[in-house]
Amino acid sequence: MSEPRDARSALNLRLVLASFGLIFTLPLAVWTAVAGYPVPAILLGALALVAFVDLIVIQARRRRRHREEPPGTQHSLFE
Repeated sequence: MSEPRDARSALNLRLVLASFGLIFTLPLAVWTAVAGYPVPAILLGALALVAFVDLIVIQARRRRRHREEPPGTQHSLFE
């Protein structure tokens, strides 16, 4: 194993990417459903659901990380 035991993901970057995915796929899913293309609408809706769940997981991890660290800990933009 070459990974460090306390490796952390870039939660802020994941938050931005998941938000973009949700903002992009949800209206597109609705638009394709209204236009009468059910298969692309279902696929885009599934992607939007994955992005939404990812946003929930990211927020939970950010809160947990914030509680575990000592007060005054500074982070970079990409945590």
